[in-house]
Amino acid sequence: MKIKSFFSHSIEDAIAKARQEWGPEAMLIQSRKAAREARHLGEYEVVFADGGSAPEISHAAPGSADGALASGDRIATEVAALKRQLENMRRTITSTVLAPSPWSDTAPLLAETYALLMSAEISAELAREIVQGAASRAGVPAEKRHNPPGQLWRAALAEEIASRCRIDPGFGGEGAQPRITALVGPPGAGKTTTLVKLAVTYGLAKRRSVLLLSADTYRIAAAEQLRSYAAILGVGFQVAETLAGMVQAIDENRAKDLILIDTPGLGFVEFEEHAPLARFLSTRADIACHLVLSSSMKSADLSRVIDAYEIFRPQRLLFTRLDETASPGGAINEAARTGKPLSFLTTGQRIPEDLQPATLARLLDPILGQPAQDPERNETGTSAASGAVGGSAVEVASAA
Repeated sequence: MKIKSFFSHSIEDAIAKARQEWGPEAMLIQSRKAAREARHLGEYEVVFADGGSAPEISHAAPGSADGALASGDRIATEVAALKRQLENMRRTITSTVLAPSPWSDTAPLLAETYALLMSAEISAELAREIVQGAASRAGVPAEKRHNPPGQLWRAALAEEIASRCRIDPGFGGEGAQPRITALVGPPGAGKTTTLVKLAVTYGLAKRRSVLLLSADTYRIAAAEQLRSYAAILGVGFQVAETLAGMVQAIDENRAKDLILIDTPGLGFVEFEEHAPLARFLSTRADIACHLVLSSSMKSADLSRVIDAYEIFRPQRLLFTRLDETASPGGAINEAARTGKPLSFLTTGQRIPEDLQPATLARLLDPILGQPAQDPERNETGTSAASGAVGGSAVEVASAA
């Protein structure tokens, strides 16, 4: 089997090059922004597979790559790229065998889009629904769906995904004072670091008074870590060792603009022990509970964790470590499955730079590549389907 990367200034042009060279039978493995060391070949890369006796990689792109990289670096880069492509091919082929595209013989573009969504780890059922819905939104007759207008097709895909994936990066209830937000989630998801990022971005930067409240007396020195951050930032800090202590801390700090609550990361065998905390957070209407999840988790594990944390009745999902995955489909899957909106995204360890309000653009750009065309907006500046569409691929307006 041959594996070949095609580069161009847009994904569509790269696909067209692949089709021209290898014909309609070639299989799309992956599409993405080109790696930095290959960006001179084109901004976007698509990977296709064709029949052959041995795996090999080559590059087709405008201009010459001779002398662009030293020989050793080039070999290392291509070996790394080959490993990534083989892994993506394995996932895509496995998914396709288990859930083959219904359009393989009738509508190549729809089949390619389906494979693209599957390679981003969007579930087979959701991927089919998105492709079907986008085809209807694009208004292209079935017999012409081999090649609908590119910009129209991307916009239709973005709108369809936006209609299934809500965004709400707010704190607390409307008009609530103070705004109280609790972060819950599994161990290692990044709750404490994210809490500090929120305190800086939506507290100090907006001249709001902030209290960091730690309910994490489970991990050794967990509260001390947050205490150190609070001292550096010059914000209030308290430890709530009991639920009564948490209630008292909240009541004593009603004058604060923002109260952020850190909670212990729980394994599956520890939920019963912390059931009182879960009942407290799930029944307090003035506390917005965000479930913090790592974007690099497997989709099946994400679903299992989200279902387990339902005892906290989290209102929003917050995804961390978006920089560690090239397949953001898990966040889209769970937003669509649970109906819970996405609140914030983090893309690294830097405080506070690597925090941003959730936008569908940030999730869709790695999948769709080229920005989608802005659909019509209503008088509030938002699209009817998604709450707000614009900017990069689909950008949902955010307000803390």
